[in-house]
Amino acid sequence: MDAIVKKGPTELESQLAAEGVKYLLASYVDMHGVSKGKAVPIAHMRNMMAGSELCTGAALDGIPQDVSDEEVAAHPDAASCAVLPWKKDVAWFASDLWCRKKPFEACSRNILKRALAKADALGYGLNLGMEAEFFVLQDDPVLGFKPLSDRKNLEKPAYDVARTLDNLGWIGELIDSMNSLGWDVYSFDHEDGIGQFEIDFRYFDALSMADKYVFFRMMAHEIARKHGGFATFMPKPYGDRAGSGAHFNMSLSDKATGKNLFSDPSDSRGCGLSKLGYQFLAGIMKHLPAICAVVAPTVNSYKRLVLKGSMSGFTWAPVWACYGNNNRTNTLRIPLGGGRVELRAADSSCNPYLGAALVLAAGLEGIANELDPGDPHTENMYLKSEAELKDLGVYHLPRTLEEAVNAFDADPLSEATFGPAMKKAWVDFKRDEWLSYINHVSDWEHARYLKFY
Repeated sequence: MDAIVKKGPTELESQLAAEGVKYLLASYVDMHGVSKGKAVPIAHMRNMMAGSELCTGAALDGIPQDVSDEEVAAHPDAASCAVLPWKKDVAWFASDLWCRKKPFEACSRNILKRALAKADALGYGLNLGMEAEFFVLQDDPVLGFKPLSDRKNLEKPAYDVARTLDNLGWIGELIDSMNSLGWDVYSFDHEDGIGQFEIDFRYFDALSMADKYVFFRMMAHEIARKHGGFATFMPKPYGDRAGSGAHFNMSLSDKATGKNLFSDPSDSRGCGLSKLGYQFLAGIMKHLPAICAVVAPTVNSYKRLVLKGSMSGFTWAPVWACYGNNNRTNTLRIPLGGGRVELRAADSSCNPYLGAALVLAAGLEGIANELDPGDPHTENMYLKSEAELKDLGVYHLPRTLEEAVNAFDADPLSEATFGPAMKKAWVDFKRDEWLSYINHVSDWEHARYLKFY
């Protein structure tokens, strides 16, 4: 669509109509990163692009408005336009929210754009890749849910070819759809969970990547439904299986030349990362507890961030605040070849706009203060004792949503990045979520205590 977009909305409207598009979605997200929006007939495209579509912010989770407040208006980004591959008479636009004729401070997309503007002022662009891990399951009247494949569950199903082929109907349609949008899928596989898959596609600038991840979740849901299943981005649906991450792979580029500023083949630490890259990484390390509240935003997220909890042994999820080379036992990893930093704490339920904004703000602080993360951990951090970790100065990531939200609340970077209204809305909502969880009486409690005494 790029060439069309540059000509202006009128030409884009003509092109969409020629492709058979009848309806347009001015879409934005709530605090969870879930798609919301209004639909308009294509004849009203010009009005929509000018911000005609209003909504009551108080009707959405995490939009800090009262029912008496001025409505927010969706301002679509023409460059984000995507015709729905599974419903080709509808085109989708990622949108910014405005209020009182200016960008709404608490809009997730606006929060990321503010963080990117600060990077831009320094001459930096943020490239972001997100690894899409998720489960596709089907409803079951007895079990509640089960995988689409009727084969016996394996203790170690990772990379299993038979189960990949069993799911090729829906996954093939999903990959074809992604490629029709120019996403360049380069690999996919069955992961370590039951009915869990990973699809890897190329990186983009951070705003485009966040738009695409939001769109991807919606698209995966809709295509899975066509095949009798449902896609879930719940981080850990099975207590004894691995969970779903959405690892952030990041690098800063030179805005003038496009050069990767994190690449340094002569890196004395052997990771292929530049001094700037280490400073960026150190900033993230400093703010990891607060960052966890945003990139691992649910009660369920912290059942993924445990050392063991998978039939295949370790969970492959981060547990401690440390970094290393191509070593998956660290929260921050520098993949083989260097030139980028991977944050492994991020999971599939995150709001990518908010997660990317806070991580970028932390990284830029690390650069501004010339922080140094020390030498990388190349050993298996899963095997370290608590005493050894203490000697190394390595601390545990938050173990619960409550711990993470408290860290987020106490960190000044949270309000500086989110703005005071959205910071408060996030803290208030997540504390209510935690209280709702701890007040719930679970099946585990029934099984353990009902006939115990």
